[in-house]
Amino acid sequence: MTSRTLVLLRHAKADRPDGVGDLERPLTERGHADAAAAGAWLAHHGYAPDLVICSPARRTRQTWHGVAVAMAEASADLGAPAVRYEPGLYAEGHHALLSVVKAVPAETSAVLLVGHNPDISLLSTMLDPDGAGDSDGLRTSGLAVHRFTGEWSSLGAGAAAVADTHTARG
Repeated sequence: MTSRTLVLLRHAKADRPDGVGDLERPLTERGHADAAAAGAWLAHHGYAPDLVICSPARRTRQTWHGVAVAMAEASADLGAPAVRYEPGLYAEGHHALLSVVKAVPAETSAVLLVGHNPDISLLSTMLDPDGAGDSDGLRTSGLAVHRFTGEWSSLGAGAAAVADTHTARG
């Protein structure tokens, strides 16, 4: 059986400018700093993804960009992961997120999923066998690292324990 790592990341702090639709909300200055801090933490702890699955919303794309730059700066040994922007990660529910993860190619060992609350927090709680998690869910730039042994296609409720958590603040 293959060991797998699924890192769930809630997007960094986003602004709410007047006249800007939800999908186009940008990160705040703090959000950019927090995304970089999340990337540095991931690199420092060796959580380099093979695949990144990211919501198409501007704030999640900007979060991923900040994470990617910080990871590259922290470790030149990290290769560039494949990146997919998945419409199903935006306001489709945590079961839709799980369906996206279950479709990850078998040769992939580590996935970073960049999404939104409440779905990203609900998925994290659902995957952990103890239903552990913060009662308020992941904070902005919050990370939950889940580990399990098996195939992505068999991932389900209670199958991936939380191995590590962190809330990045830049």
